Amino acid sequence: MMDVNGWPVLITVALAVFLTMEGVAWAAHKYIMHGWGWGWHRSHHEPHEGLFEKNDLYAVVFALFAILLFFIGSYGYPLVTAIAAGITLYGLFYFIVHDGLVHQRWPFRHIPHKGYAKRLVQAHRLHHAVKGKDGAVSFGFLYAPPVDRLSEELKRSGTVAAERRNETAAPRS
Repeated sequence: MMDVNGWPVLITVALAVFLTMEGVAWAAHKYIMHGWGWGWHRSHHEPHEGLFEKNDLYAVVFALFAILLFFIGSYGYPLVTAIAAGITLYGLFYFIVHDGLVHQRWPFRHIPHKGYAKRLVQAHRLHHAVKGKDGAVSFGFLYAPPVDRLSEELKRSGTVAAERRNETAAPRS
């Protein structure tokens, strides 16, 4: 029987949960945030003033879930603590990469010009190229599909082109 109190096992579980969280986040982003939870997420797709947006409530919900798991783990369940650590680690990376690098919500500005970071920023910009909750691409936060594939997907859907036609046809006041 495996000793769940051993550090190698707990670290492995935390890292496995961290990696799994990208799939969880992708599904939550596509089916909740761009689905029935659009009311909160809409703020992330629209210009806003101030430090916070309604979409930040999702981070609070995920953090409360991790805190609950840490609480349960503190009663002698190290495996639950490892799961909470993996979720928290993913949240930290989300905060640094998505909020900091991609959306520049930090005081310092860095726009990557090469490598994976550039691809991540470009993929997320393509995600935001669509107004509204339908027709978007690239729902991951730390994984970015190839940008040319995302561009083709947007072209095939016709969503962005249709939105641009509507914008240019709409009378300006």
